[in-house]
Amino acid sequence: MVEEAARMRKKFNVTGLCIPDRHYMADISKSLEEMKRYVDEGDYFTVNRARQYGKTTMLNALKRRIEDEYTVFLISFEGMEEEVFADTGSFCLRLVGLLYDTVEFKEVAGIPEDIREEMCRISSGNSGKMNFRLLTNLLLRICQRADRPVVLMIDEVDQSGNYQVFTTFLGVLRDMYLKRDTRPAFQSVILAGVYDIKNLKEKIRPQKEGASDSPWNIAAEFEVDMSLSAESIAYMLQMYEADHHTGMEVESIAQMIYDYTSGYPFLVSKICKIVDEAVVGNDRSLGKTNAWTAEGLQAAIRKLLAERNTLFESMSGKVDSFPELERMLYTLLFVGKDIPYNADNQAITTASMFGFVKNRDGNVVLANRIFEMRLYNRFLSVEEMRESEIYKASLCDKNQFVIGGRLNMRLVLEKFVRHFNDLYAGSEEKFIEESGRKLFLLYLRPIINGTGNYYIESRTRSMGRTDVIVDYRGERYITEMKIWREKEYNNRGEKQIVGYLEDYHQKTGYMLSFCFNKNKKTGVQEIVIGDKMVIEAIV
Repeated sequence: MVEEAARMRKKFNVTGLCIPDRHYMADISKSLEEMKRYVDEGDYFTVNRARQYGKTTMLNALKRRIEDEYTVFLISFEGMEEEVFADTGSFCLRLVGLLYDTVEFKEVAGIPEDIREEMCRISSGNSGKMNFRLLTNLLLRICQRADRPVVLMIDEVDQSGNYQVFTTFLGVLRDMYLKRDTRPAFQSVILAGVYDIKNLKEKIRPQKEGASDSPWNIAAEFEVDMSLSAESIAYMLQMYEADHHTGMEVESIAQMIYDYTSGYPFLVSKICKIVDEAVVGNDRSLGKTNAWTAEGLQAAIRKLLAERNTLFESMSGKVDSFPELERMLYTLLFVGKDIPYNADNQAITTASMFGFVKNRDGNVVLANRIFEMRLYNRFLSVEEMRESEIYKASLCDKNQFVIGGRLNMRLVLEKFVRHFNDLYAGSEEKFIEESGRKLFLLYLRPIINGTGNYYIESRTRSMGRTDVIVDYRGERYITEMKIWREKEYNNRGEKQIVGYLEDYHQKTGYMLSFCFNKNKKTGVQEIVIGDKMVIEAIV
């Protein structure tokens, strides 16, 4: 009975380490097995992932997975004081102290008693008597005397990245790695953080011209996908369902969560936590059964997008700090211009490192819909909305568009065409090309705000075409926005949206065409193609 009660107290965790006995967790066994292969093969490597991407949870899970075969030291540099990096003695003393703590608290087995006593003596000693030579000798003896091969994991190495003393420590690890055929050495060393440790190369021997190699150039490329798949999310929801019996359609709910998050671990857990706690808590009459639905998830997503959390604050801070990053994201969101993925472009590498974008088929795309919608909210700021005539028009119109709980997207297009022609008919082509999409989103925003969500389908984003997916009360409205010029307008694109309607199992789709054909006829018309209806608005 006690065990059952403890099991029922599980929750979705978004703060710190996830523990299987306390938290609902996705299935990460595949990623663990891939990481174990790196260890088995004797690789030294770095786990570079964005903030709150599950690095700490993954390292702890890996430790549990391999500690029957290896002696595993798992330590963290989180909270290390700046003074620790001021000199060699202080750093080496703290490092030994961290290693000894894991032995003292019985987190590590297989260390001989005399080595334990030596670690205790050193960690309690004077930093003035400690140096890298003594540290290296201790590490060699640990690796030599432990009853199993030794693995070293260090979490939160970003705390040390700005200090020369840490670079010297990397050199110690590199030296052990290179001499491991003749001397004792770690079986594997794993460093985890946001920043790529290889970027420390500019700090190596700065006085010597041409000496720019990183001491971490021995590291294997870490290619394990740490994002959560729809299947692994479903595994977590099945555990939840076994406890709460909501009757949710586990597979479809898991797929929807994945579609919005692309498996970003924090976002997955956060949405689930909101559904479980906040959405139900706001209206107890709903119950968990109604909360774990498509509409319940959309309510959770709206709540998530409206809140302040450490991940969003970090994203906002980075965009504020890197003007080139801000310009790139704005171009990506509104102009519809393809941006080739270039690993030498600082804005692109910065956005990738922080997890905002990813490489898809050689082009830069937003990492997930949640980030995309949050960035739209940023750029479509309150100040901009107040200044936008099209936004003001939408505020006046917004009560007309919802009938019987359903969004009348045709009427939205009709009203937008009328306002657009009144306000922007005489605008230059360049303005319409760069601002047309944004103006439509500004018009759409107050209509669905608080009830629906919208996002851009990144697979179809280009200079010529952008698809807006509107989720409103569990129903999807697919609207293709196109830029037309002269002959292009004669080769209409209805077949493109028909194919997309098939993907989404929809009968009706919508098109918004920004047409530069001088002989165009503005307005809204219906086009029937097979069993599909396309409602097209032309401005």
